[in-house]
Amino acid sequence: MRFFQQVYEVVRQIPKGSVVTYGDVAKVVGTRDARRVGQALHANRDPGVPCHRVVFGDGRPAPGYAFGGSGKQREKLEQEGIKFTQEGKVNLKEYQVLFPVS
Repeated sequence: MRFFQQVYEVVRQIPKGSVVTYGDVAKVVGTRDARRVGQALHANRDPGVPCHRVVFGDGRPAPGYAFGGSGKQREKLEQEGIKFTQEGKVNLKEYQVLFPVS
């Protein structure tokens, strides 16, 4: 399976109201290259892949979010009930899920 497709399959497993990091996805697909995961998600054009649920390792949304930038990513996460800190980050201890997702 192509790398990008592997990334999309993993991201489809993230439950609504939860997030994972680029590094989390990288580990699941068998790489250390979280940037490559970001490239895959940025290239995604399928709105059925919930790319908005993938954040940086410190909880920040991605400025290059493919469907409208970090503001749109934050908006989508907030619509799912995710709250942000005053610093504009997701509290990973509260919202991060670990793989495998059950």
